[in-house]
Amino acid sequence: MFIQQLYTGCLSEAAYYIESNGEAAIIDPMRDIDEYLEIANKRKATIKYIFETHFHADFISGHLDLAAATGATIVYGPDTITKLSVHIAKDGEIFSIGNITIEVLHTPGHTLESSCFLLKDENKNAHAIFTGDTLFVGDVGRPDLAQKGEELTMHDLAGMLYDSLQQKIMPLANHVIMYPAHGAGSSCGKNLGPETYSTIGEQKQTNYALQPQTKEEFIKAVTEGLATPPQYFPINAKINKEGYDSLDKILENGLQKFSVTAFKEKMNDDNIIVLDTRPATVFTQGFIPHSISIGLEGRFAEWAGSILPFNKTLLLVTEIGKEKETLIRLARVGFEKFAGYLDGGFNAWKNAEQTVDMIIDVEADELAMDIPFDESLVVVDVRKETEYADGHLKQAINIPLGEMTDTTVLADLEDNYNIYVHCAGGYRSVIAASIMKKEGIHNLRNIIGGWNKIKELKDKFEIEKTIEALN
Repeated sequence: MFIQQLYTGCLSEAAYYIESNGEAAIIDPMRDIDEYLEIANKRKATIKYIFETHFHADFISGHLDLAAATGATIVYGPDTITKLSVHIAKDGEIFSIGNITIEVLHTPGHTLESSCFLLKDENKNAHAIFTGDTLFVGDVGRPDLAQKGEELTMHDLAGMLYDSLQQKIMPLANHVIMYPAHGAGSSCGKNLGPETYSTIGEQKQTNYALQPQTKEEFIKAVTEGLATPPQYFPINAKINKEGYDSLDKILENGLQKFSVTAFKEKMNDDNIIVLDTRPATVFTQGFIPHSISIGLEGRFAEWAGSILPFNKTLLLVTEIGKEKETLIRLARVGFEKFAGYLDGGFNAWKNAEQTVDMIIDVEADELAMDIPFDESLVVVDVRKETEYADGHLKQAINIPLGEMTDTTVLADLEDNYNIYVHCAGGYRSVIAASIMKKEGIHNLRNIIGGWNKIKELKDKFEIEKTIEALN
């Protein structure tokens, strides 16, 4: 028996390769399937099954392309509704892979079709369980993602999740290894732990959701404090349920290269958004006017899905050689409309003596010196509400980056303000500043190092917490 976790850090997503006696299964594959094919080929194994724990909302699954490439059967759990060619398993149904078996455990709660897969070894002993978004290290899946047409409230799903955990997870032996679909940073739960796997015994001891409690207490615990899910979640769930274009077709369209002249012509189309994926620290030094910055170095795909409209066509500016990576990572969260990319990158634009914009970077101590003497100074903190509540500059206003898709939140920022923008470390603030620039707000300064640097100079600032955070 062979198990390999394949972890994608920028989405905090875990897929799994399982193999026994020349037969293999993939659980929750990403859209780019080459890695799974390469492992199977290297190990001289045949991929027999593709198990999906549920219709994922935070990424596009590779189930369709992988099935087309291998002939493998796609397996979903009970209560799955789709027109795709899949096998809808019964609760308790068993699938053989070489000398091992996988049993389907229907665990509704995160979604109606959510299921876990219990792996039993050659001796029919429970060895590991793949829990999808039902159970994470230190957390459980959010119960507020009911799909269109499902007349269910968040509390309904949370109640189902309680029953699933009590009936299907708690009876498992403590030694059983627990492999979830996500790790820390994922928006599929509230506060996932840093480890990417655990054991059932460890989770019974440490996971708040598995502690002795009534159903009502559980529902309250898992529903309180849930942040609004990213805007792309329902879009991704719909794509996974209904199907999508092959990744090869997307790459064919997206890898068209344009000269500076042709690129400039493309930009005149109102349906085009110019996306610059160079590092944030590079973008601020110079960029094509009206372009949006989302650097590949951060949680790139997640922020792209949270901010960019899916009904527009993307025109890319990347570091040379990063074009394909950019397209793949965008396709992972459902982007399929690409016009192409700027041949030669930003340097080609600059060398052609085209108009260049920039964002002024300043150190935190410069902000400290300016605050007492500048009555028109405004600090915009683009961190999440919970981050802001846990500590912020007294004079800062909070406009979370995820809310900037509604540009009316910027309406109160007057032209005569001197605006200083910061996040936690400097990545999100550059994205925010690029959005502000695109909306015609140009009197901006980006605080290098963000809140992390501000805290180091706490004696020079007035810092406060909200009452809610203090309590």
